[in-house]
Amino acid sequence: MVDYRKYNVWQKAHQLVLELYNVTESFPKKEQFNLISQINRAVVSVPTNIAEGCGRETQKELIRYLYIASGSAHELDYLILLSKDLNYIDGGLYDELSLKITEIKKMLASLIRKISETL
Repeated sequence: MVDYRKYNVWQKAHQLVLELYNVTESFPKKEQFNLISQINRAVVSVPTNIAEGCGRETQKELIRYLYIASGSAHELDYLILLSKDLNYIDGGLYDELSLKITEIKKMLASLIRKISETL
C-alpha cells in the first residue's frame, strides 16, 4: 500500500478538482444535472481512482486503477472542449485547463510504465 498523497499526479489531479468545481459554478443552471455533473464526476474520478488503486494489495491492481484514472482524464479533456464550444468557458481558460489535463495524462502514463517495469 502506498500513500496516494505522495504522488505528484494525485496532487495535481486534486488541485484540478478544486479548480473545476469553481469553474463550473459559473455554468448556466440548465447544465446542473448535465454537463456540470458530468465534468465534476470525471474530474473527481481521476484522484479518486489513484487513491483507490493505492489501497489495493497488488501493483497490478494499482495499474488497473491508474488506467481508469487515465480514462477519466481523457473524458474530462473532451468535456472541457465541449464547454469551450458551448461558450461556457473562454479560449484562454480552455487552453490552461487542457494543458493541466494533458500533463496529468502524461504523468499517469509515465507512472503506469514505471510500475509495469517492476512487475
